[in-house]
Amino acid sequence: MSKATFLDFNEVGFSIRSAQVMQARENNWYATTPFGIAILRYEDANTLLKDKRLYQGTRRWPSHYGITSGPLATWWQSMLLSVEGEDHLRLRRLAGPAFSPKTIEPLATFFAQLANELIDNFQSKGSCEFMSEFAEPFSARVITGLLGLDKDLWPQVADFATKLGYVFSVTIKEDLPVIEEGLLGILDISKRLIESRRGTDRDDFVGTLVKASVDDNKITDEELLSLVSLLIFAGFDTTRNQIGLGMQTFSKYPSQWKLLGENPELARAAVEEVMRFNPTITWVSREASVDIIYKDLEIKAGTTIHLLTIPAGSDPRKFENLEFDITAERAPHFGFGGGMHHCIGHYVARLDMKEAFKALSKRLPNMQIAPGATYLPDSGNTGPTKLPITFSVP
Repeated sequence: MSKATFLDFNEVGFSIRSAQVMQARENNWYATTPFGIAILRYEDANTLLKDKRLYQGTRRWPSHYGITSGPLATWWQSMLLSVEGEDHLRLRRLAGPAFSPKTIEPLATFFAQLANELIDNFQSKGSCEFMSEFAEPFSARVITGLLGLDKDLWPQVADFATKLGYVFSVTIKEDLPVIEEGLLGILDISKRLIESRRGTDRDDFVGTLVKASVDDNKITDEELLSLVSLLIFAGFDTTRNQIGLGMQTFSKYPSQWKLLGENPELARAAVEEVMRFNPTITWVSREASVDIIYKDLEIKAGTTIHLLTIPAGSDPRKFENLEFDITAERAPHFGFGGGMHHCIGHYVARLDMKEAFKALSKRLPNMQIAPGATYLPDSGNTGPTKLPITFSVP
């Protein structure tokens, strides 16, 4: 086995899906980076994601860039992604029932109606700017509907979450003023939402959490604010980006788009295949809580470990057919993380994207990406910022 490659995540234009990264995967199961090590192969990523000695790694992300004080640093340390041990389990148990299939499945009709309502606005034109006309309002209104917010707030939710989304870019230091503007906006919406549930009998998601904070002292005010604000942000940003990347992917595989339009029962599998092939989350980060020996590598306590979703999801050691295929049987992807920090909202995301792709593939035949598409950097959380598309008018 060759020496591990050094991958410079800070390099301008660095891409997780580059030939350099794929060659590094062939050289060794891991690479070195400015921020610890990167895991490149499927089986190693799968094993390490489930290792309880590894904490959530993104908790140190802002501090890697010298951001150790201020609103972002404070919020980052208090959110669910950064909490470990018994506190993490307690918060997941409190929030878990609101995200169970039993609770979320009835929302499928709302998601489908929302998708079709948005398509109605542009279908007759034969073209649209997909991110602003569908992906953003769809993802934001999913969140406002889920949390019981006024649906007219969706433009604010989208604006603030988009700004906060730059936190996952390697340009975090330069973008800090914009990031914190988005964070403060989301915190303000969250505070008002929480206050609107205090002293009421509302048994929706936020109302249930508020009652837990008063009746049983199971959740502090800070934890409650952190949890609600994280849900507003994460629920919007990743879904918006992933739907856009799905359209980008399907445009390169028009036969698959046609197949989905004719076979809507494939929509659930289509979501999984999009997330394997072209995930918005390009790496899942963990941190060694103790010294670890894994294979031939000694991993010191405090080392950040990035599990790269794209090279893992296209690892020829695991997948015989690497081409995009919504009918293929696949091993699970890592788009929602794994282990103790597996995304708590994954069922919502899977269901709303399923309904979105069902409606889009049926009503926008012969969809193609038009000139002028722009994208976030291909590292951290990526996705289109502008995505003009054309399609046949039925």
